[in-house]
Amino acid sequence: MARPERGPQEAIDRLFHALGDPTRRRIVEMLSERPHSVSALAAPFGVTVTAIAQHLRILEEAGLVRTEKLGRVRSCQIEQKGLASIQTWLGDRRSLWERRLSSLADILSEDPTIYKS
Repeated sequence: MARPERGPQEAIDRLFHALGDPTRRRIVEMLSERPHSVSALAAPFGVTVTAIAQHLRILEEAGLVRTEKLGRVRSCQIEQKGLASIQTWLGDRRSLWERRLSSLADILSEDPTIYKS
């Protein structure tokens, strides 16, 4: 399923929205282990295939999952690029905060008596 191009912030918003639901997070965990059919994904949740298909649509739109029809079975697998996008976004935030904390440590180490109460 082709997705329209969107900005980086909207893509991240979709990723976090998709992962904001515990059922979708569990689906991602299951697909991280190996590909599954839609019916195999539905079984542990005790919900309909239609309900899981709706969750899969959101995960697919976010770029986390890819589905394809193989004969009569719809197979699902994890999309590594979606996970890499999250890792990049988190890494950028981590880098920013590490620089800020390092700067704070430098300031505090200049003259520790200034900041003591």
